[in-house]
Amino acid sequence: MRHVLVLATVLAFPVLLSGQATTLRVTIVLPGEAQQPTPVSRHLLLISDNPATTIPKRVLTGPDGSVSIPLIPGSYTVESDRPAILAGQSYAWTQMVDVVAGRTVTLALTADNAEVTVAPDVTTSSAAGTPRSDPSFLPAKWLGSVMAIWSPTTRTTGFLFHARGLIATRGLGAATGTMVAVQVSADQKVAARVVSSDPSRDVAIVWVNPRVIAGRTPLPLSCPAPPTLSGKEEITALTAPLWRLADSASGEITGSSPFALETNLRLGFGGAGGPVFNEAGAVVGLTAVAPDSDRNRSGEIMIVRAGILCAAVAAAQSVVSSGTPPEPVAFPVEPPHQNAGEVAKAAGTITPPVLASSDFDIAIITPRIVQQARENDRTGGRGGRSPEAEARLGRLTEFGDWSDYFADLPPVVVVRVTPKLVEGFWKRVAREAARTQGADLPPFKNFKSSFLRMRASCGTTEVVAIQPFVLEHRTSDTKLIREGLYVFDPAAFGPSCGRVTLSIYSEKAPEKADTVTIDASLLGNQPAP
Repeated sequence: MRHVLVLATVLAFPVLLSGQATTLRVTIVLPGEAQQPTPVSRHLLLISDNPATTIPKRVLTGPDGSVSIPLIPGSYTVESDRPAILAGQSYAWTQMVDVVAGRTVTLALTADNAEVTVAPDVTTSSAAGTPRSDPSFLPAKWLGSVMAIWSPTTRTTGFLFHARGLIATRGLGAATGTMVAVQVSADQKVAARVVSSDPSRDVAIVWVNPRVIAGRTPLPLSCPAPPTLSGKEEITALTAPLWRLADSASGEITGSSPFALETNLRLGFGGAGGPVFNEAGAVVGLTAVAPDSDRNRSGEIMIVRAGILCAAVAAAQSVVSSGTPPEPVAFPVEPPHQNAGEVAKAAGTITPPVLASSDFDIAIITPRIVQQARENDRTGGRGGRSPEAEARLGRLTEFGDWSDYFADLPPVVVVRVTPKLVEGFWKRVAREAARTQGADLPPFKNFKSSFLRMRASCGTTEVVAIQPFVLEHRTSDTKLIREGLYVFDPAAFGPSCGRVTLSIYSEKAPEKADTVTIDASLLGNQPAP
């Protein structure tokens, strides 16, 4: 529980040192492998005034190995709470610094001003012959192995473990053979294939073309004899939550079961699926969402044991050994966020365009419409579809498992495809019969079908969605209705596009397109004619 206490102290620190505050910036960089500069992240420092009048203040360095602290001008002692361990060497610092009013003072902690000793337990290693290092160095060492995985229903973290392009992640809600997307950087997202999937254990293996990950170092797994965890050992997990690059989170083991470990780790939306390391830096499993938690949102985290992960790896390697990797088909990525929230607030009132095909209702949703709906929620306004549909599925601008994606109003346009509610023939006959007996009953409507997929075309050219999301609604114990929530870059529908054809496929008729043609101005940035 030490992590919780540290966090509380860090959050309170600026308030405690308010008044005539100036800034002390501390940086910690050590020589890592091949003597390259390595930032020391999540290093706990104790800061006390000279002479000491209160208990030391506690601060943690960030991913870049630095931290800035507001302080009243004076003399201070900065010291390590415990040593940082890198490549078998232990580094600890005790430095005095004068904080001067009116300017930022920088204290650089390096190997030259550290107390350096041989680290204890240097024989403990993550690989034979590799000296032990503190988990604080894991983000910098394995940053390139961690990436985001997208499926229509789930966004997860994954990590590269084989140079042939094999990526481990948590369960994707996608069967073996399904195509998903791997986002290897902010501006690169490519097609990948699920080659092993075990939903009951919440683990999957994804295969991406090796050319995509050329130059990235796979994270080593100790299969078939993975390390184990015991007691309340401290752990470090790597995570790539929504809109962020790889980062780390620390916690402890709090319980266990035959297939998973309980932990007090907390991860952001899309952050589960990354590797978990023990104190020696060995991979002991991957993070997943506990079964009782909301499937795709931040919640209770569990750790899938390394043995389960290794079984999934073995199943995947048998497929890969005789297969061909998927082509590295490039997918579009989100446009840069440019104060979409302020643009939406400044815009006037707008009504969501709602269209119809034979089997579906189709709504065009922009950031302006989402922001307006949020304002209406605070003032008692209604949503954007019929009360009957709202009662069954929710409001038009409620996005269920994908709510976090739309929280900051990304500058995208959304095509929401909802199955129509219709009354069956025999139900209508029964209602008419009841009406002849004096009973005026409302229509007994059910959803006509369920959404399967959609294709958008400008003329004969397909416009690929940034994200082909699917929303799942359980309307009864046995009935699951799906809506399409396709996200596009508005710039893809320029003035030259003219008319856009939406071809929508249902689960009932997967090969027969239900089409509707609309003006491109409804989806693009240009004004409507």
